[in-house]
Order: sequence, then structure tokens, then C-alpha cells
Amino acid sequence: MIYENRKKDIIYPIALGIVLIVGIIIGFKINKGSGRTSLLVNPKTDKLTSVLKYIEDDYVDTVGMGRLIELTLPAVLKNLDPHSIYIPAKEFQGMNEPLEGGFDGIGVQYNMPNDTVIVISPVKGGPSERLGVLAGDRIIKINKRTVAGVKFQADSIPKLLKGPTGTKVTIGVKRKGVNELIDFEITRAKIPIYSVDVSYMPTKDIGYIKITTFAKTTYQEFLKAVDKLKGFGMKKLIVDLRGNTGGYMDAATNIADEFLDSTNLIVYTQGKSRSRQNIYSNPGGECIDEKVIILIDEFAASASEILAGAIQDNDRGTIIGRRSFGKGLVQEQVYFKDGSALRLTTARYYTPSGRCIQKHYNSGNDDDYYNDISTRFQHGEFQQVDSIKIADTLKYYTSKGRIVYGGGGIMPDMFIPLDTNGISPYLTKVANRNLIYRFAFDFTDKHRNEVRNIKDFEGVKKYLSKFDLLTQFVAFAQRSGIPANEKQINHSKKILETQIKAVIARNIIDDDGFYPFIRDIDETLQKAIEYFNKQEVSKKVSMIPSKLSLQSWVRAQLKTKSKKDLVAYSA
Repeated sequence: MIYENRKKDIIYPIALGIVLIVGIIIGFKINKGSGRTSLLVNPKTDKLTSVLKYIEDDYVDTVGMGRLIELTLPAVLKNLDPHSIYIPAKEFQGMNEPLEGGFDGIGVQYNMPNDTVIVISPVKGGPSERLGVLAGDRIIKINKRTVAGVKFQADSIPKLLKGPTGTKVTIGVKRKGVNELIDFEITRAKIPIYSVDVSYMPTKDIGYIKITTFAKTTYQEFLKAVDKLKGFGMKKLIVDLRGNTGGYMDAATNIADEFLDSTNLIVYTQGKSRSRQNIYSNPGGECIDEKVIILIDEFAASASEILAGAIQDNDRGTIIGRRSFGKGLVQEQVYFKDGSALRLTTARYYTPSGRCIQKHYNSGNDDDYYNDISTRFQHGEFQQVDSIKIADTLKYYTSKGRIVYGGGGIMPDMFIPLDTNGISPYLTKVANRNLIYRFAFDFTDKHRNEVRNIKDFEGVKKYLSKFDLLTQFVAFAQRSGIPANEKQINHSKKILETQIKAVIARNIIDDDGFYPFIRDIDETLQKAIEYFNKQEVSKKVSMIPSKLSLQSWVRAQLKTKSKKDLVAYSA
């Protein structure tokens, strides 16, 4: 019996092998006769890898597999959610710089009107300032290569000026009053990028801090700003998160921790393959004694919504503005050897009351997702809070029993609609052509020697009071193709004058000059200050009547673009 079993063990495998070999030979002859090759992929193996390998080996022409993979990955991720993305190596550094809190370069802010790089200002303490580069200097040559007056590509300038710390670059500068070029050999260094735009006191006891992103350095910048404002007598604090699209979660949770004086839930995350992770506050904090207001709008997202949600659900402060964006997906980032990276959504954010921050989306349809803000505008959500339809099933409760709603984003406690005062076709035309910024730059450039020693807002304010800036601007706009319309100009006079002064002030002393001016036409900030001054205690959403217009939209776009897109680039 044992012998027979052994015999079977030997004969059966041989017979099976013969059958398989015969089958392969027959299949090969059939395929050869048809002129086609059969690709058999085990369904349990990696189909994508197998297909790519098949293309590489057998495609009729030579294919660059690297390029094919670069095209394939975004297509795969596009069908997951709007925030899972692949970042090519050439784009990774540029995308990460704002979050890392710095970059390697020569340390200048510049603009490039009329095909010439003009220094707006050298970064304080940076390598360019230490060598004597001044605001208003024209960079004519970079490493002996002429970059002015030759239609040099603007996006190539950062590539020439930026570089690893410790490396050198030589620039040739044309300065007013000096006939020959001045050469500077600059050793590149780490240049900080600040995420707290400004901190100042709009009233004697109210502090204001504007946070534009949540980067690695944001928490420390915030603490420094709080310490400064406390030195000025701050008792109440307005934190402005409008336009802040997010960043690092821990920057937001660390800031929330400073407002909560016990072990409170700040946020939790959870996903299919990620168990619930709770983040709690610690007893004690730098801002536990200050009343707080958080300003949000439709562009405030992700980490901004975590901070606003923590303050709201713990009944720690008041949220003022409009419903936030609704980005509540958590991404984990993995890196590849070639310098590229992949950000994959692995969980969702939930506020302490259990609200999911993420708004609805359809996988693979990013257009509808990102056009949601325009849809809100068309449906009247920016005009009336009643335009927001929320199901009762999305009702949640704060720590003190107040009702808050889910469904995506953070609903403010006090709703501020779009402002209508001062809108006119003239304002829209000059705004669309960026004429305010072009005029402000030209004005600053013409008066460099006079404004160079101005260091604070009061100094800028006093200096600008000498000029009839609106008359000068109207003439400038007329030369640029926008005819004057006295009626419309008078209607928009306050906005025009305020914007002009604010942008000139930014060119002189950066955001310390811009925001104190712009406050005069910032209705949301004014309502927040008014709320503090009246010491109102509102427990539910209230609407402040106003008519809808495009003025605030235009103004918001101007403020959003002004620093990064229109006034100054960094290198």
C-alpha cells in the first residue's frame, strides 16, 4: 500500500506536467497563427504593474516608462477624492515651501513690471540686506546673464536666484543716482516665510492676529504675536483665518490648546484603516483669560476649520463670518526616491461634537467640488444665512448644549453677508486690471528716498496724507485705458482711497502697514470689534442685514492676491 501510494505520487505529477506542456505548445501555435501574443495575468497579481511591464517589453515603439508612470498616478488618484494627489519631483519643493516656513535664496521680495526685476524690499536680516541691496534696486544681471529688457521669462528668475544654502550667486544692480552697475556676490541662506501676516491692536484692549497658513513655524509665530499684544494691554483677541486654506494639523491644534484651560477634546480623526485618534488640550494656556473671536469665510479650510470647530464646540469663543470651505480629509504623505511624493487620504476630521468637517463630493468629479463656492454664491448663501439648507439629522450639540450643524464646513455663530457699499463698474474695471497695485508700486518706486526711513504705520499714514492719491490714481487709470467716471468714482471713493493707501503702505513696511489701513473697509472685522465692544453674548446664528454685491468679492480677491501674486515674489 505504501509502495502504491509512492508510485502514484511519482506518476501523477509527471502526467500533469505532460498535459500542461502540450497545452502550452498548442496555445502558442494558435496565437502564432493569428499574429497575436497572449498576455495572461493572474487576477491576484498586480495588474497595473503587469500592464506597464507588458507595454515596456512588447509595445511597437520605445516608450518612456517614467513619463508613462507620471501620467498614470494622477489618473488613479483622481478617482478617489479631491485631496489625494501625486506631486512630481519638480513641483514638490514649490508646494512644500510655504508649509516648511522657509526656503533657500538671497532674501528679497521683488516684482517684475516692464520686463525688469525690481526689489520691493530685502528680507530683514537676510543675505541681500546685509550686503546693502536696497528697495528699488533693479536686478539687471544674474551671474553675468542679462535678465532685464530682453523679455526674460519671469518664472525663470526664482530658479536663478534660489539655491542651496551656502552657494553663491552674483547679481548686477542698477541703482538710481549711480551710473554703473553695482555687483553683489550673495551667499544664499535660509529665508523665513512667515504665516502670521500681522499682529496689532485695532483698539486699546483688542488684539488682532492674521494667520495665512498653518506651517511648521505658525505656532511659535502665534505665541510671539500673543506675547507682543499682551505687552500692549490686550484683553480680547480676534484671530483672522479668512482665506487660510490650512496646512499642518498640529499647528492648529497647538493654537487651540492655548485657549482651552482643561482636558478638552480638540479634534479627532478616523478612517477605515485608521482607528479613532483623539487630540486633547492640556490644562493652562497663553490665552485662557482672553475672550476670543475667530473670523472665517468660504476660503477657510482644513486646519482653519479644526481650530474654529474646537473653539465653537467647546463654547470657548465666537465664530464670525461665513460658512467655511468644508475640507475635512486627512492626508498622509509618502516620499519616493526621485523627490516626488504622494498624499493619500486615510481618515476624516471630526469636531469635538462629532461633526465631520468634510463636505460632500463625488469621486472623480473635482470640478463640481471646487466650483462649490461659486454655486453657493449663485444660490444666495453669501447674502442670507437662510439660503443654507441643513437637514435636522445633521444636528449636533456643543459642550454647553448649543445646537451646531454638520454637513460640511463650520457655520459661524454670527453670519456676515457680502458687503454692498461702494461697488461701481469703475471699481470693478480698475480691480480686474490690477491698476491699484500697479499705481501703488509706481508711487512707491518714485518716492523711494523719501519713504526708506519710515518704519511704522503712523509714519506711513502721516506721509501719505500729503498727497491727493485718488486724483493721481484716476489720471494713472486714464493713461491705462480706463476713462474717468466722476459719479462712479465718488461712489467707490472710500474703497479706492483705502486700497491705494493700504498697498502703498505694504510696499513700504509690509503687512504692518496694509492691514491697519484695510480695516476701514473690512466689515467683518468691524463687526467683530463692535461685538466685543458691546460685550454681546449671542448663542445662535444672527444675520446682520446688508445687500449683496460683488464689491466684497472683488475686495477679497484683491486682498488674497495682493501679496503673493501681484506685489511681491520671493527669492
